[in-house]
Amino acid sequence: MSYESEWRARFGEDSEPSPDLPDVPWLHRVLMRRTHRRYAARPVPEGLLRLLLGAAFSASSKSDFQQASVIWVRDRGRRDRLAALVPDMPWIGNAPEFLVFCGDARRLERTGEMRRHVNDNGTLEGFFNASLDAALVLQTFILAAETAGLGCCPISVIRNHAKAVAEILGMPEKVFPVAGLCVGYPAATGHISMRLPLETTLHIDQYDDRRLDEALDAYDRRRDARYSLPREQQRSPELFGHAPFYGWSEDKARLAVQPEGQEFAMFLRRAGFVLD
Repeated sequence: MSYESEWRARFGEDSEPSPDLPDVPWLHRVLMRRTHRRYAARPVPEGLLRLLLGAAFSASSKSDFQQASVIWVRDRGRRDRLAALVPDMPWIGNAPEFLVFCGDARRLERTGEMRRHVNDNGTLEGFFNASLDAALVLQTFILAAETAGLGCCPISVIRNHAKAVAEILGMPEKVFPVAGLCVGYPAATGHISMRLPLETTLHIDQYDDRRLDEALDAYDRRRDARYSLPREQQRSPELFGHAPFYGWSEDKARLAVQPEGQEFAMFLRRAGFVLD
């Protein structure tokens, strides 16, 4: 079975790993997955959401510590306060359901206290492990939800407002937001975001980026051929001017220059983490 059309949609390339591969319908869906920001008025059944969360928490976990938690924001007032933090993303308030995926280093400490084996889980290692667990649960939820016909949109920008988010949702020390997630039945098809080719992201035996410039230039051209960003959407022209050709690499290089999440480290320290 060929995955050629899905591979072309995802990477903008005609080649695929191999033409002689087993037909796995789920892999077709994963290759064609997309983010959704517009949702139908149809409610998401509570039982389905709980089932999807059960699937999500089936994700791998560092040392079986299970350091992820999800806050399901059902109260309208709390949701509105979260949406007000990011007014340029109205889907936070409009999506049928909104979840906040958290790194939870607190539960392991409380488990130790319960068994009289006190541990300090506020180290860099503890933070990293909890972050990774939360990310795995988040992505597993997204894939499970999409398999069930739902659409999702991760909201990582809530970390720019971590202190306010923690206050709104009652997060104690050693618990921190990783990302929000809008969930609902899609109101539109959405578009597939072309990804970097494997030649830039897959390394055999050792890391090698000697051909990165060439690969990025080619990727920029493929992506621009599918969807060209108009001149008025170029980022921060007052700082960088207008580029004659504005591809993905120029856009992301400009975005990365802008400071983001500057208060997150301070929030984490106040939440009991030592990151040195």
